[in-house]
Amino acid sequence: MSFKRSIFKIRRIIQSPEFWDKLLFVISRIPFWLSLISVLDILYYFGFEQSNDSSYGVNTIYLAALFAGGFSLILRYSLKKKRPKRKTWKYDALLFLLIVMALLKEFEQHDLLIYSGMALKYVTLFWIFIREFSSFEINFNRNYLNPAQLFILSFSIIILVGTILLMLPKATYEGISFLNALFTATSAVCVTGLAVVDTGQYFTSFGQTIIMTLIQIGGLGIMTFTSYFSYFFRGGASYENQLQLKEMTNTERIADVFSTLKKIILLTVLIEGIGALFIYHSIDKSLMPSLVDRTFFSVFHSISAFCNAGFSTLSNNLYEVGFKFNYPLHLTFAFLFIVGGLGFPILFNGYYYLKHLIADRWFRRKKRAIHKPWVVNINTRIVLITTAILIVGGTAVFYVLEYNNTLSDHGHFGKIVTAFFGATSPRTAGFNSIDTAALAFPTIMLVILMMWIGASPGSTGGGIKTSTIAVATLNYISLAKGKDRIEVFNRQIGDQSIKRAFAIISLSMVVLGFSIFSISYFDSDKGLLAIAFECVSAYSTTGLSLGITAALSAPSKLIIIMTMFLGRVSMLSVLIAVLKKAKYLHYQYPTEEISIN
Repeated sequence: MSFKRSIFKIRRIIQSPEFWDKLLFVISRIPFWLSLISVLDILYYFGFEQSNDSSYGVNTIYLAALFAGGFSLILRYSLKKKRPKRKTWKYDALLFLLIVMALLKEFEQHDLLIYSGMALKYVTLFWIFIREFSSFEINFNRNYLNPAQLFILSFSIIILVGTILLMLPKATYEGISFLNALFTATSAVCVTGLAVVDTGQYFTSFGQTIIMTLIQIGGLGIMTFTSYFSYFFRGGASYENQLQLKEMTNTERIADVFSTLKKIILLTVLIEGIGALFIYHSIDKSLMPSLVDRTFFSVFHSISAFCNAGFSTLSNNLYEVGFKFNYPLHLTFAFLFIVGGLGFPILFNGYYYLKHLIADRWFRRKKRAIHKPWVVNINTRIVLITTAILIVGGTAVFYVLEYNNTLSDHGHFGKIVTAFFGATSPRTAGFNSIDTAALAFPTIMLVILMMWIGASPGSTGGGIKTSTIAVATLNYISLAKGKDRIEVFNRQIGDQSIKRAFAIISLSMVVLGFSIFSISYFDSDKGLLAIAFECVSAYSTTGLSLGITAALSAPSKLIIIMTMFLGRVSMLSVLIAVLKKAKYLHYQYPTEEISIN
């Protein structure tokens, strides 16, 4: 009797909808775990020496993950309730095609001449992992993590992971200490470019690929990747998540958040792809006979330039023999880091302006002109004007100061290009086509000022930002004129923007003062100018140095690591993350003026 009851219970459980929902949930998670294990195995394969037995086991996991990924896609589209949104169908179809091609290549049943079997397999496995990870429901509660805390936490985690990866045996030729790995990972994620070891000579191709990946993730922000793919494959996001992303992406409307994230990723891939093509065709083939080496060099430096990282596989950066007189290459680099330093909001606004001009001219032909006031917003105007002043003024001053010094080896055109490059690169790009240590003292002070100002808001660069220095300048001009507000382009700057600008300036002084004081204590033999240059370069995530980075003591390296991190996430974000946000105050105290000046 008890046996029949057991059979009846089992049958009832099997026939219940809850059982099948749980079973489908478990089955749907198998591809994720297999793809995660396969990604870890890929890192293990490249990071450690392999035996024949281990290689066979790793390849078995790859095959299991490919089969599971294909089965997961078939299962999703077989069930109406679990069927993905229509906009993801073409991407899933492409993924399924890649899975089939990878399996055919693995069993050598089809000759895919245009693909490398290993590369195809790795790309497919990474895509499966992203696809499965994106299907998870990940909701962040603002009561526990505000946007600043989430932003800082994401950077901290990726730096730690990058440190571990750089310490893998096959990432370097002779091994690397934890401190140097942490320094390099922090510099890459914070898109700084300061290095304690020679990137091209010390790291293997695998290690350089890790650095390139860290630069890309750090340049765009880890939350941009995870949030966009999660939204895309799940078909939506919670209201709380959208609020968080709205604050992190600086979008005006919640509805624009994921549209903005998609545009950021697509625009980045497009610009970096164009940059890589120009770099590839600018390289002297006699310096790099190998097609693979030229391709990797082009992709690595395009990503590094657009993300304003300053990392290079060349020992002397662009000052290397065979590269320091390659002016088309210098101009390509300059284009990449200037565009990356302008910021995505400026690029998008510029696109809308061009679109408006074209549409307006078209409608004018039909006598139906459309008037759209303020297509170019005040933020874009201030950033572009400030950037133009810094580029033109910096180039002119650099040209005059270095004419008979570091520019003496160049011709007239070369002097202009090199001065232009030398004036724009310090604004967080970090590449150098001249010997930085040979710069005249006034030029060094100019470079420090350029590094401190940095790039623009919403960009891949650092510094206090061009809009900050513009608001500060407009403020003291308004005070000198006796105005009680800042007015520009027939608009009034909000009090919140003014407060934020001066908070960023004062906090940068606090961090730089602490860093310079600390390193002067630990490495008093380095000289105050070199130390100040190093600290400003770290805080502004520039990466230029007067040659003392590798010679710093362990405590000083930790100070530089902290400075790079604070420069990337901003000290204001750290304060917002630490301090409890005050609720709206329904009262106001009497106002009194404080004696200043």
